[in-house]
Amino acid sequence: MRILVTNDDGIHAPGLAVLEEIARQFSDDVWVCAPSDNQTGAGHSLTLSMPVRLRKHSARRWSVTGTPTDAISIGLKQVLDSPPDLILSGVNAGANLGDDLTYSGTVSAAMEGALAGIKSIAMSQVMKQERPAWDDRFAAARHWGPRAIQPLLDAPFELRTLVSINFPCRAPEDVQGMRVVRQGFHDYDRSSVIEARDPRGQRYYWFGLDAIEHTPDHGTDLEAIADNCISITPLQLDLTHHASLAGLAQRFEGH
Repeated sequence: MRILVTNDDGIHAPGLAVLEEIARQFSDDVWVCAPSDNQTGAGHSLTLSMPVRLRKHSARRWSVTGTPTDAISIGLKQVLDSPPDLILSGVNAGANLGDDLTYSGTVSAAMEGALAGIKSIAMSQVMKQERPAWDDRFAAARHWGPRAIQPLLDAPFELRTLVSINFPCRAPEDVQGMRVVRQGFHDYDRSSVIEARDPRGQRYYWFGLDAIEHTPDHGTDLEAIADNCISITPLQLDLTHHASLAGLAQRFEGH
């Protein structure tokens, strides 16, 4: 089995090393093509206004000066001589839960793989600002990652679908199992905008995240993580709200 590994935190990110370690438990044919720098929040964006450069680090490790979507596209078209059987994206240093999925470069890399018809899985490790009592921030993902991937290897994926997995910020022995759940939604103003001035007196703005305040709906990824479980969420690329089609079509009749 050939596996292509990527992320949005960059080629030197510790979470990528964890994912390579996990991937090698399933195959000795593991390839890496990841962004050269941190691309957190890049979403499903392509680099169109400048060239993207490809750098070889070793026989099967490459980086691109672009987004996670660029990395998958170039990995499939330029690095590999044949398509992989599986694409793994992550392990992201931070949660990708609820509506944050739309911003995630980690999830978007898996989306690009799904568009190419390849089984794709995004993996994220929930983090907290304070240092955990255990030494390894990725301990839950490192321990539970192979167990979360194994059932998916033989599972049929519908066309243009992918799976997003989040690991709670807990020591491996404190994780309360795995749940297949739907995407939730946060109940908070997602980002704050901080205004400041640079040394020359020019204004600049920095996007931050407000404290998360929500009551997770039952059966969601947010609830699973709140219950110290691993969330496993199937996602689709079809964003059409099918229930609105008929009613909206009626409104446009005769126009």
